[in-house]
Amino acid sequence: MASNTPNLECRMYEQKYPEVDMAVMIQVKTIADMGAYVSLLEYNNIEGMILFSELSRRRIRSVSSLIKVGRQEPVMVLRVDKEKGYIDLSKRRVSEEDIQGCEERYNKSKLVHSIMRHVAETMNIDLEDLYIHVGWPLYRKYGHAFEAFKLIVTEPDSILDSMTREVKEVGPDGQEVTKVVPAISDDVKDALIKNIRRRMTPQPMKIRADIEMRCFQFDGVLHIKEAMRKAEAAGNKDCPVKIKLVAAPLYVLTTQTLDKEQGLLVLTNAVQACTDAIDHHKGKVTVKEAPRAVSERDDKLLADAMAKLGNANEEVSGDEDSEEEDTGMGEIDIENAATGIHE
Repeated sequence: MASNTPNLECRMYEQKYPEVDMAVMIQVKTIADMGAYVSLLEYNNIEGMILFSELSRRRIRSVSSLIKVGRQEPVMVLRVDKEKGYIDLSKRRVSEEDIQGCEERYNKSKLVHSIMRHVAETMNIDLEDLYIHVGWPLYRKYGHAFEAFKLIVTEPDSILDSMTREVKEVGPDGQEVTKVVPAISDDVKDALIKNIRRRMTPQPMKIRADIEMRCFQFDGVLHIKEAMRKAEAAGNKDCPVKIKLVAAPLYVLTTQTLDKEQGLLVLTNAVQACTDAIDHHKGKVTVKEAPRAVSERDDKLLADAMAKLGNANEEVSGDEDSEEEDTGMGEIDIENAATGIHE
Protein backbone atom coordinates (compact mmCIF):
# COMPACT_ATOMS: atom_id res chain seq x y z
CA MET A 1 0.00 0.00 0.00
CA ALA A 2 1.45 3.36 -1.04
CA SER A 3 2.11 5.90 1.69
CA ASN A 4 0.72 9.43 1.46
CA THR A 5 3.33 10.74 3.89
CA PRO A 6 5.21 13.67 2.27
CA ASN A 7 8.99 13.65 2.00
CA LEU A 8 10.34 15.98 4.69
CA GLU A 9 14.04 15.40 4.06
CA CYS A 10 15.91 17.88 1.88
CA ARG A 11 19.18 19.80 1.71
CA MET A 12 19.05 23.50 2.50
CA TYR A 13 20.65 24.72 -0.73
CA GLU A 14 20.06 24.12 -4.41
CA GLN A 15 23.54 22.64 -4.94
CA LYS A 16 23.68 19.01 -3.93
CA TYR A 17 27.30 19.28 -2.79
CA PRO A 18 29.32 22.11 -1.26
CA GLU A 19 32.10 23.86 -3.13
CA VAL A 20 35.78 23.20 -2.44
CA ASP A 21 37.34 25.72 0.00
CA MET A 22 33.93 26.43 1.50
CA ALA A 23 33.30 26.26 5.25
CA VAL A 24 30.38 23.98 6.16
CA MET A 25 28.67 23.02 9.41
CA ILE A 26 29.08 19.38 10.40
CA GLN A 27 28.14 17.05 13.21
CA VAL A 28 30.54 14.29 14.23
CA LYS A 29 29.00 10.82 13.95
CA THR A 30 31.75 8.28 14.63
CA ILE A 31 35.50 8.11 15.24
CA ALA A 32 37.28 5.49 13.09
CA ASP A 33 40.91 4.32 12.70
CA MET A 34 41.76 6.90 10.02
CA GLY A 35 39.61 9.81 11.10
CA ALA A 36 36.11 10.97 11.94
CA TYR A 37 32.94 10.42 9.91
CA VAL A 38 30.63 13.43 9.97
CA SER A 39 27.27 14.60 8.61
CA LEU A 40 27.02 17.83 6.62
CA LEU A 41 24.04 19.46 8.31
CA GLU A 42 23.26 21.89 5.49
CA TYR A 43 23.30 19.17 2.82
CA ASN A 44 20.72 16.73 4.19
CA ASN A 45 23.31 15.00 6.39
CA ILE A 46 25.40 13.53 3.56
CA GLU A 47 28.57 11.92 4.86
CA GLY A 48 32.03 13.44 4.93
CA MET A 49 35.33 12.50 6.54
CA ILE A 50 37.99 14.38 8.47
CA LEU A 51 41.35 12.56 8.49
CA PHE A 52 43.28 12.76 11.74
CA SER A 53 46.03 14.67 9.87
CA GLU A 54 43.45 17.43 9.20
CA LEU A 55 42.40 17.90 12.80
CA SER A 56 45.14 20.25 13.97
CA ARG A 57 48.27 22.07 12.80
CA ARG A 58 49.98 20.96 15.99
CA ARG A 59 51.06 17.50 17.07
CA ILE A 60 48.02 15.54 18.21
CA ARG A 61 48.34 14.27 21.76
CA SER A 62 44.71 13.31 22.24
CA VAL A 63 42.12 12.92 19.46
CA SER A 64 39.28 13.16 21.98
CA SER A 65 40.39 16.66 22.95
CA LEU A 66 40.04 17.82 19.33
CA ILE A 67 36.91 16.09 18.17
CA LYS A 68 33.96 14.49 19.95
CA VAL A 69 30.97 12.51 18.75
CA GLY A 70 27.90 14.73 18.59
CA ARG A 71 29.78 18.02 18.38
CA GLN A 72 28.72 20.55 15.75
CA GLU A 73 31.34 22.85 14.25
CA PRO A 74 32.47 24.47 10.98
CA VAL A 75 35.12 22.74 8.85
CA MET A 76 36.69 23.38 5.44
CA VAL A 77 35.85 21.37 2.31
CA LEU A 78 39.03 19.95 0.74
CA ARG A 79 37.71 17.63 -1.97
CA VAL A 80 34.33 16.62 -3.41
CA ASP A 81 33.96 13.47 -5.53
CA LYS A 82 30.41 13.83 -6.85
CA GLU A 83 30.47 10.47 -8.64
CA LYS A 84 31.44 8.45 -5.57
CA GLY A 85 29.90 10.85 -3.05
CA TYR A 86 33.16 11.30 -1.12
CA ILE A 87 33.72 14.57 0.72
CA ASP A 88 37.05 15.23 2.44
CA LEU A 89 37.06 17.89 5.14
CA SER A 90 39.57 19.71 7.32
CA LYS A 91 39.31 21.22 10.76
CA ARG A 92 42.83 22.64 10.87
CA ARG A 93 42.46 24.73 7.71
CA VAL A 94 39.34 26.66 8.72
CA SER A 95 40.07 30.22 9.87
CA GLU A 96 38.31 32.28 12.52
CA GLU A 97 36.77 34.39 9.77
CA ASP A 98 35.53 31.23 8.02
CA ILE A 99 34.05 29.96 11.28
CA GLN A 100 32.18 33.21 11.95
CA GLY A 101 30.78 33.37 8.41
CA CYS A 102 29.75 29.71 8.44
CA GLU A 103 27.99 29.96 11.80
CA GLU A 104 26.09 33.08 10.73
CA ARG A 105 24.99 31.47 7.45
CA TYR A 106 24.05 28.18 9.13
CA ASN A 107 21.93 29.87 11.81
CA LYS A 108 19.97 31.73 9.13
CA SER A 109 19.62 28.60 6.97
CA LYS A 110 18.52 26.52 9.94
CA LEU A 111 15.70 28.95 10.73
CA VAL A 112 14.57 29.02 7.09
CA HIS A 113 14.70 25.21 6.97
CA SER A 114 12.69 24.88 10.17
CA ILE A 115 9.94 27.13 8.77
CA MET A 116 9.92 25.37 5.40
CA ARG A 117 9.81 21.92 6.96
CA HIS A 118 6.94 22.85 9.29
CA VAL A 119 4.91 24.24 6.39
CA ALA A 120 5.57 21.13 4.30
CA GLU A 121 4.55 18.86 7.16
CA THR A 122 1.36 20.73 8.09
CA MET A 123 0.29 21.19 4.45
CA ASN A 124 1.20 17.59 3.54
CA ILE A 125 3.53 18.51 0.68
CA ASP A 126 7.07 17.42 -0.20
CA LEU A 127 9.73 19.64 1.36
CA GLU A 128 11.94 19.46 -1.73
CA ASP A 129 9.06 20.67 -3.93
CA LEU A 130 8.60 23.65 -1.60
CA TYR A 131 12.31 24.41 -1.87
CA ILE A 132 12.24 24.07 -5.68
CA HIS A 133 9.33 26.48 -6.10
CA VAL A 134 9.96 28.91 -3.23
CA GLY A 135 13.11 28.41 -1.15
CA TRP A 136 15.83 28.12 -3.77
CA PRO A 137 14.44 30.87 -6.05
CA LEU A 138 14.54 33.18 -3.01
CA TYR A 139 18.15 32.15 -2.32
CA ARG A 140 19.03 33.02 -5.93
CA LYS A 141 17.25 36.38 -5.89
CA TYR A 142 18.11 37.66 -2.41
CA GLY A 143 21.41 35.92 -1.70
CA HIS A 144 19.78 34.07 1.20
CA ALA A 145 16.15 33.10 1.75
CA PHE A 146 16.45 34.54 5.26
CA GLU A 147 16.65 38.06 3.79
CA ALA A 148 13.50 37.41 1.73
CA PHE A 149 11.70 36.00 4.77
CA LYS A 150 12.42 39.21 6.68
CA LEU A 151 10.69 41.17 3.91
CA ILE A 152 7.77 38.74 3.86
CA VAL A 153 6.98 39.68 7.47
CA THR A 154 5.72 43.08 6.27
CA GLU A 155 5.38 42.72 2.48
CA PRO A 156 4.35 39.12 1.73
CA ASP A 157 2.43 39.77 -1.48
CA SER A 158 5.20 41.76 -3.14
CA ILE A 159 7.60 38.84 -2.61
CA LEU A 160 5.45 35.75 -3.07
CA ASP A 161 2.96 36.89 -5.74
CA SER A 162 5.78 37.45 -8.22
CA MET A 163 6.89 33.81 -7.95
CA THR A 164 5.62 31.48 -10.65
CA ARG A 165 6.26 28.04 -12.11
CA GLU A 166 5.52 26.32 -15.37
CA VAL A 167 3.17 23.32 -15.66
CA LYS A 168 2.38 21.23 -18.71
CA GLU A 169 -1.23 20.42 -19.54
CA VAL A 170 -3.04 18.75 -22.39
CA GLY A 171 -5.19 21.25 -24.26
CA PRO A 172 -8.64 20.67 -25.84
CA ASP A 173 -6.96 19.68 -29.09
CA GLY A 174 -4.93 17.00 -27.37
CA GLN A 175 -1.69 18.97 -27.67
CA GLU A 176 0.53 19.56 -24.63
CA VAL A 177 0.74 23.21 -23.62
CA THR A 178 2.81 25.01 -21.00
CA LYS A 179 1.07 27.30 -18.55
CA VAL A 180 2.53 29.74 -16.04
CA VAL A 181 0.86 29.45 -12.63
CA PRO A 182 1.60 30.76 -9.11
CA ALA A 183 4.54 28.98 -7.47
CA ILE A 184 2.37 27.83 -4.55
CA SER A 185 -1.32 27.58 -3.77
CA ASP A 186 -3.08 30.20 -1.63
CA ASP A 187 -3.30 27.74 1.28
CA VAL A 188 0.44 27.06 1.24
CA LYS A 189 1.16 30.76 0.82
CA ASP A 190 -0.98 31.63 3.86
CA ALA A 191 0.70 28.91 5.93
CA LEU A 192 4.14 30.13 4.91
CA ILE A 193 3.36 33.76 5.78
CA LYS A 194 1.86 32.75 9.12
CA ASN A 195 4.92 30.70 10.10
CA ILE A 196 7.39 33.32 8.92
CA ARG A 197 5.62 36.03 10.92
CA ARG A 198 5.44 33.84 13.99
CA ARG A 199 9.14 32.98 13.90
CA MET A 200 10.68 36.16 12.51
CA THR A 201 8.67 39.14 13.76
CA PRO A 202 11.18 41.14 15.85
CA GLN A 203 10.51 41.03 19.59
CA PRO A 204 11.29 44.06 21.74
CA MET A 205 14.20 43.63 24.10
CA LYS A 206 14.58 45.25 27.49
CA ILE A 207 17.62 47.41 28.26
CA ARG A 208 18.43 48.15 31.89
CA ALA A 209 20.88 50.21 33.93
CA ASP A 210 21.33 50.14 37.72
CA ILE A 211 22.37 53.28 39.56
CA GLU A 212 22.70 54.64 43.08
CA MET A 213 21.48 58.22 43.54
CA ARG A 214 21.98 60.38 46.63
CA CYS A 215 21.46 64.05 47.49
CA PHE A 216 22.00 65.33 51.03
CA GLN A 217 21.21 68.97 50.30
CA PHE A 218 18.12 70.78 51.54
CA ASP A 219 15.13 69.60 49.43
CA GLY A 220 17.21 66.60 48.33
CA VAL A 221 14.05 64.60 47.60
CA LEU A 222 12.86 67.29 45.19
CA HIS A 223 16.24 67.34 43.45
CA ILE A 224 16.09 63.56 43.01
CA LYS A 225 12.57 63.85 41.61
CA GLU A 226 13.88 66.41 39.12
CA ALA A 227 16.74 64.08 38.14
CA MET A 228 14.24 61.28 37.60
CA ARG A 229 12.21 63.53 35.30
CA LYS A 230 15.35 64.37 33.33
CA ALA A 231 16.12 60.67 32.94
CA GLU A 232 12.64 59.87 31.63
CA ALA A 233 12.74 62.89 29.30
CA ALA A 234 15.80 61.37 27.59
CA GLY A 235 13.54 58.65 26.16
CA ASN A 236 11.51 58.85 22.99
CA LYS A 237 8.47 57.22 21.42
CA ASP A 238 10.49 54.20 20.25
CA CYS A 239 12.52 53.92 23.45
CA PRO A 240 10.54 55.28 26.43
CA VAL A 241 12.57 55.42 29.63
CA LYS A 242 11.15 54.36 33.00
CA ILE A 243 12.83 54.67 36.38
CA LYS A 244 12.08 52.43 39.34
CA LEU A 245 13.23 52.47 42.97
CA VAL A 246 14.52 49.15 44.28
CA ALA A 247 15.54 50.33 47.76
CA ALA A 248 17.08 53.72 48.41
CA PRO A 249 19.53 54.68 47.10
CA LEU A 250 19.35 51.98 44.36
CA TYR A 251 17.31 52.71 41.20
CA VAL A 252 16.92 50.93 37.88
CA LEU A 253 16.33 52.61 34.53
CA THR A 254 14.70 50.54 31.77
CA THR A 255 13.55 50.85 28.18
CA GLN A 256 12.16 48.45 25.60
CA THR A 257 13.17 48.61 21.95
CA LEU A 258 13.49 46.64 18.72
CA ASP A 259 16.90 48.25 18.10
CA LYS A 260 19.46 47.21 20.70
CA GLU A 261 22.02 49.87 19.75
CA GLN A 262 19.41 52.62 19.95
CA GLY A 263 18.19 51.31 23.31
CA LEU A 264 21.71 51.29 24.77
CA LEU A 265 22.32 54.83 23.52
CA VAL A 266 19.02 56.17 24.88
CA LEU A 267 19.56 54.63 28.31
CA THR A 268 23.17 55.85 28.41
CA ASN A 269 21.87 59.36 27.70
CA ALA A 270 19.20 58.95 30.39
CA VAL A 271 21.81 58.01 32.99
CA GLN A 272 23.92 61.02 31.94
CA ALA A 273 20.90 63.35 32.15
CA CYS A 274 20.15 62.04 35.63
CA THR A 275 23.81 62.49 36.63
CA ASP A 276 23.99 66.06 35.32
CA ALA A 277 20.79 67.04 37.11
CA ILE A 278 21.85 65.65 40.49
CA ASP A 279 25.43 66.97 40.16
CA HIS A 280 23.97 70.46 39.81
CA HIS A 281 22.63 70.12 43.35
CA LYS A 282 25.84 68.56 44.71
CA GLY A 283 24.36 65.08 44.77
CA LYS A 284 25.94 61.96 43.34
CA VAL A 285 25.02 59.20 40.91
CA THR A 286 27.03 55.97 40.91
CA VAL A 287 26.54 53.57 38.00
CA LYS A 288 26.36 50.07 39.50
CA GLU A 289 25.53 48.32 36.19
CA ALA A 290 25.93 50.04 32.83
CA PRO A 291 23.10 49.81 30.27
CA ARG A 292 22.80 46.25 28.91
CA ALA A 293 20.20 43.92 27.45
CA VAL A 294 18.48 41.80 30.10
CA SER A 295 16.47 38.60 29.88
CA GLU A 296 13.13 37.62 31.38
CA ARG A 297 15.08 35.75 34.05
CA ASP A 298 16.89 38.98 35.03
CA ASP A 299 13.54 40.74 35.29
CA LYS A 300 12.16 37.96 37.46
CA LEU A 301 15.16 38.08 39.79
CA LEU A 302 14.71 41.85 40.18
CA ALA A 303 10.98 41.46 40.84
CA ASP A 304 11.67 38.73 43.41
CA ALA A 305 14.26 40.90 45.17
CA MET A 306 11.84 43.82 45.32
CA ALA A 307 9.07 41.59 46.63
CA LYS A 308 11.34 40.33 49.42
CA LEU A 309 12.22 43.90 50.36
CA GLY A 310 8.53 44.76 50.38
CA ASN A 311 7.72 41.84 52.68
CA ALA A 312 10.60 42.74 54.98
CA ASN A 313 9.33 46.31 55.27
CA GLU A 314 5.81 45.14 56.06
CA GLU A 315 7.03 42.80 58.79
CA VAL A 316 8.93 45.50 60.73
CA SER A 317 6.85 46.44 63.79
CA GLY A 318 6.53 49.96 65.15
CA ASP A 319 6.81 51.66 61.78
CA GLU A 320 3.48 53.37 62.27
CA ASP A 321 4.80 55.48 65.14
CA SER A 322 8.29 55.99 63.77
CA GLU A 323 9.40 59.55 63.07
CA GLU A 324 11.94 58.29 60.52
CA GLU A 325 11.17 58.79 56.85
CA ASP A 326 10.02 55.68 54.98
CA THR A 327 12.50 54.68 52.28
CA GLY A 328 9.77 52.96 50.25
CA MET A 329 10.23 50.59 47.33
CA GLY A 330 8.65 49.66 44.04
CA GLU A 331 7.69 51.88 41.13
CA ILE A 332 7.74 55.56 41.89
CA ASP A 333 5.16 58.17 40.97
CA ILE A 334 7.51 61.03 40.21
CA GLU A 335 4.92 63.67 41.00
CA ASN A 336 4.18 62.23 44.44
CA ALA A 337 7.40 60.43 45.33
CA ALA A 338 8.78 60.88 48.81
CA THR A 339 11.69 58.49 48.86
CA GLY A 340 14.04 58.16 51.82
CA ILE A 341 17.16 59.87 50.57
CA HIS A 342 18.51 61.53 53.71
CA GLU A 343 20.63 59.21 55.68
